[in-house]
Amino acid sequence: MMKWIVGLLLLANLVLFGWMRWGGALTVDADAVTVQPALNADKIKLLALQSLSASAPAPVVSGVPLTLSPTVVVSAPVAATSAPVASAPAAVALLPAAPKAISCAEWGEFSGDDLQRAQQSLVALKLGDKLTLRSVEQDHGYWVYIPPMKKRAQIEAKIAQLKEHGVKDYFVVQEKGHWMNAISLGVFKSNETAQKFLDTLDTKALGPVKLGIRKSKLKFTVFVMKGLDAGAADKLNALQKGFADSELKVSACNN
Repeated sequence: MMKWIVGLLLLANLVLFGWMRWGGALTVDADAVTVQPALNADKIKLLALQSLSASAPAPVVSGVPLTLSPTVVVSAPVAATSAPVASAPAAVALLPAAPKAISCAEWGEFSGDDLQRAQQSLVALKLGDKLTLRSVEQDHGYWVYIPPMKKRAQIEAKIAQLKEHGVKDYFVVQEKGHWMNAISLGVFKSNETAQKFLDTLDTKALGPVKLGIRKSKLKFTVFVMKGLDAGAADKLNALQKGFADSELKVSACNN
């Protein structure tokens, strides 16, 4: 009797051990989803992703290369800002244009017929308020003249004769003294200039025409020009060639 009791107890222990060891697998549903225990969120640490080098070989599992699917990283949106974005500097900096050359000039000294011709030639330059006149006085100079005449009728006849020969620049001396009623045909700074002018006149047709020293104060005109560009200065040089006895001075303007 005692043997049966011991055998039953041993059998009961074997059944209990078998149930404890394999009994859970027999009662669990194969289709049920296994519930993963909750993660400790406070202990999770984010690790920086490192991109795999393109030259690194792919890992091999059981002789077959393992292809890694690309990881899509979604960046957080950047907060909009109202601050202006500085534009990148230009690759090539443009050099400032070179300033235009500005010159000033003085052209003279003129009197008589040359003064009128020079004034007319300057009209083409359209200088406007850039052109002014300056008077120069000299104690003496040289002049070409017809000697004084005693009667008014003689003076009028001589003036008509001058006009017939194209002489337009003249004046009758009205100063009391030795030269009263003489007709001046031109006043010049130098004897050489006066002689050149005398050579252009038909002295045979006009009668006695002389060259002499004029000791009274004589006025000459100088053209003063400011703010000339290179084009105007070149044109002025070309005009000066038509007045061989004139002097042209071109220089930088003094501000």
